[in-house]
Amino acid sequence: MRFTDRYPIIVTTRKEACRDFWIKHLGFVSGFDSTWISWLTTEDQSASIAFMTPDHPSAPPGPESFSGKGMCFELQVDDAKAVFENISATGLEIEYPLTDEPFGQRRFGFHDPSGLWIDIVEQTEAEAGFWDKYLIGSQS
Repeated sequence: MRFTDRYPIIVTTRKEACRDFWIKHLGFVSGFDSTWISWLTTEDQSASIAFMTPDHPSAPPGPESFSGKGMCFELQVDDAKAVFENISATGLEIEYPLTDEPFGQRRFGFHDPSGLWIDIVEQTEAEAGFWDKYLIGSQS
């Protein structure tokens, strides 16, 4: 199976606020915008996301309005510190500060207007032995 794109659709009554947030703070651009859905992508098309109102008849069966729980949108970058500085300069309140994690990530995070947690991460070297106890078949 070959996919031409893949992206989550967040069902929310705050479609416009989400669209504006992702454009202002994360540099996404509008690929399609209507009264019921906004599809956003990065200029290099390395990431996409859509926001849809809950009341449109074309909505696929099943997705209720997003409650803001149980989902994290991971955006992996080459330099989390530079991205942190750029996003902070937009005035966005960062909820999880830039942190070097022992498991091998430098990251920070915040919520968008739909309640979606956005985790900006850079892969780094994990502390020696950190993952040993989590490997399948390892000794506890």
